[in-house]
Amino acid sequence: MFREFHPIVWSLVVGTVFVRAASSMSMPFLFLFLSNHTDMDLGMIGLTIGAGALAGTIGGFFGGTLSDKFGRRRVMLGALYVWMLVFVGFAFGKSPLLFLLLNIIGGLCRSFYEPVSQALMADVTPPEKRFRVFGLRYTAINVGVAVGPILGAMLAMTSAALPFLVTAAIYLVYVISLQMMLNVFGIKKIEGQKKEAVSFQRAFEVVVKDKAFRLYMVAGVFGAIGYSQMSSTLAKYAEMSVVDGTKLFAILMSVNAIVVVLMQMPLMRWSEKRTPLTSIVVGNVAYALGDVGFAFAGSWSVFIIAMVVFTLGEILTFTASDVLIDRMAPEDMRGTYYGAKSFSNLGQFIGPWMGGIFLATLGGSALFCVVAAFSLTSTAFQWAGQRAYLKQSGKALDAARVQA
Repeated sequence: MFREFHPIVWSLVVGTVFVRAASSMSMPFLFLFLSNHTDMDLGMIGLTIGAGALAGTIGGFFGGTLSDKFGRRRVMLGALYVWMLVFVGFAFGKSPLLFLLLNIIGGLCRSFYEPVSQALMADVTPPEKRFRVFGLRYTAINVGVAVGPILGAMLAMTSAALPFLVTAAIYLVYVISLQMMLNVFGIKKIEGQKKEAVSFQRAFEVVVKDKAFRLYMVAGVFGAIGYSQMSSTLAKYAEMSVVDGTKLFAILMSVNAIVVVLMQMPLMRWSEKRTPLTSIVVGNVAYALGDVGFAFAGSWSVFIIAMVVFTLGEILTFTASDVLIDRMAPEDMRGTYYGAKSFSNLGQFIGPWMGGIFLATLGGSALFCVVAAFSLTSTAFQWAGQRAYLKQSGKALDAARVQA
């Protein structure tokens, strides 16, 4: 299996474990950190957290297009160096305005790094092996998340700022090691062979005219509104609902990651025999059931069961979504499409903001029932996007036959 993929794929996978472990030490606790150490209200905290996703909504498109034009290496490394400084800022920041600015910059860094790293993985992997590569990357993310929240909770007991400082240190080590790996394995040469004359205008025109892609992005917005609650309001909701809710939240995050690690391969084998749309529909139903479970949870056991069901939906939808993007993206614009996928991050902005307001005014039960409905609504747009994609593919095939 090690020889099956390019060494750069493995370097990104291993690095993903450490980066996600580091970020999950700190970012899931940001809602609690701001509510307990600043005078910001819940709505403002949700807006602050969502601002990073809003910045990433636009940033991913620019980052992906820049990577097609100037190369994956420069974009990824630059984003990681700046991202490291953002975590240092979280550790020492005092002003709500500064936290807002830092989260915006952090969102931009994530939107530059993650789509570009996915595009680089696809660049060096044959098409028939990309589903497994995306699944491997997703497993790596959750191996990191399995240990991060527990370590973060332990570090936070010593100092509220310590998880952010440790995260910054891990990011620094990773970006230096990744830079060395990219140099050793000649990514500059690969990039020189793959760069195309991509402009922002051409990239924007292609993406805007792609009806199937637009429908998928709308579906992604609805799905992201629900999914974003896990990394924002769920921590506060658990704290409000049960005894030792903060400890429960750390356990829930680890349960989420452990279920992914255990179930990723069985569900991936199940998904490979079916269409990506089937996986996404079943996944959205699991999301909705998990959210309903959270809505009426009054004990640790119900929260944990709901998280298991929610996570099954996550496994099914995430990898299938990557496969959909890979199939529809033109070869010379893969980075652009992966980056433009971040337009669905608009839901990651709306979700925490809306969630904070709902949590403060209507309560957690109403909030999670609403986002369950959003997950089901996402399915309708995914289905419409699939129909549009098949129609576009048929027209392209007919045109190719005429030319032949």
